[in-house]
Amino acid sequence: MTDDKVTIYLAGDSTVQTYPRTESKQAGWGQSIADYFTKEVTFYNYAIGGRSSKTFVEEGRLANILSEIKEGDYLFVQMGHNDSTKERPARYTEPYQEYKFYLKQYIEGARNKKAIPILITPVARLHYVLGEFLIDFGDYCNTMKETAEEMTVPIIDLMQTSIAYFSSIGYDQVYPFYMASHNKTDYTHFTKAGANQMARLVSEQVKDLSVPLASYVRGM
Repeated sequence: MTDDKVTIYLAGDSTVQTYPRTESKQAGWGQSIADYFTKEVTFYNYAIGGRSSKTFVEEGRLANILSEIKEGDYLFVQMGHNDSTKERPARYTEPYQEYKFYLKQYIEGARNKKAIPILITPVARLHYVLGEFLIDFGDYCNTMKETAEEMTVPIIDLMQTSIAYFSSIGYDQVYPFYMASHNKTDYTHFTKAGANQMARLVSEQVKDLSVPLASYVRGM
């Protein structure tokens, strides 16, 4: 691999994963993110639905990434949606201790391979009440920020960024970004249009980070 090539691994849940063509309406931002970077950047999307920071590790998915990741590569980590599901104890993590414990495994694992971890707070759901977009997963966002500060890890606050974007364009423009616009029930998962917008937001935030990857974001 030549020096100008960059490899990025994605660890995440259903809001990040790549969906098969048969699921033509639904998408995760991980399948659109490459469109916002130059051709020197290659993405490997290991994100998969229904996983928390804990189960992604327990199932060996992080280990699979760490068996491939190399010096100078990047590991993007967006976890939190499924960590919050108390009704599913197998994947639930207590936010201020257990969740942090698992986040550190991603960070330390990447750094042990001389790769660069980047944390990404959970992306917003379509939670709109009394004319306001509400922030979900607040404890997990806070813990991720604390962990990033403690371990000096770059972080993208996708929750805050997505809420700010939604507020700027309004509910009627945001609604088609979510699968609820097709099935009237799913206010978490994205349509292709929504996934594309979340990928754009991630790339814009990367551009503001003090990492070499920032120079590979395409001009928009």
